[in-house]
Amino acid sequence: MPSWLFNFFSIVIIDLVLSGDNAVVIGMAVRNLPAHLRRQAILIGTLGAVGLRIAFTILAAFLLRIPYLMALGGLTLFWIAAKLLRADEGEEEGREAEGFWQAVGLIIIADFTLSLDNVLAVAAASEGHIGLLVFGLALSIPILMVGASLVSEWLNRWPWLNYVGALVIVWAGGRLLAHDPMLHRVLPLSEPLAFLLGLVLVVLFSRGEALRRLRMGM
Repeated sequence: MPSWLFNFFSIVIIDLVLSGDNAVVIGMAVRNLPAHLRRQAILIGTLGAVGLRIAFTILAAFLLRIPYLMALGGLTLFWIAAKLLRADEGEEEGREAEGFWQAVGLIIIADFTLSLDNVLAVAAASEGHIGLLVFGLALSIPILMVGASLVSEWLNRWPWLNYVGALVIVWAGGRLLAHDPMLHRVLPLSEPLAFLLGLVLVVLFSRGEALRRLRMGM
């Protein structure tokens, strides 16, 4: 098999696997929005993810030198998982705009943390071939849009899948935590151990969010 063909299929597989994390986050963030706002949020989330991947492709070498950047991204994903699990079911009519921008904000933060992992993997698979790199970025657009739409529909149909989605996000965060080179020197973590740590932190974040809402309601 020619090397470019092998790299082509590698990029397709990487996009399918790593874009799934973004699709789950976007789908969970928009699941309570009305249909017309859901489509807008998915579009904004998809364009944001692709835009960040292009920026990260240009700045990849610089970003890798920032200490604990991937670890910080992993912790952020744990917080997002807790935030999405605590989301109110069924937004009221008067809060549609608030819910929309909250969903967009969570999507952009998640895109920022997940895009670095995706870009580094695709860049490695392309081996410097600009055409394959551009193909990988372009391929992520339909994967994200279709994937996020399906995820949001499935979550509304089967609410128990919200917990599965949260586990996917926690696993993605654990992967970033385990692969951070600076953290690995101080505290080497395997992916399963980082995942378990993420579950503990999600529980703590969820309790903190519940206490905050209780105080606001008093």
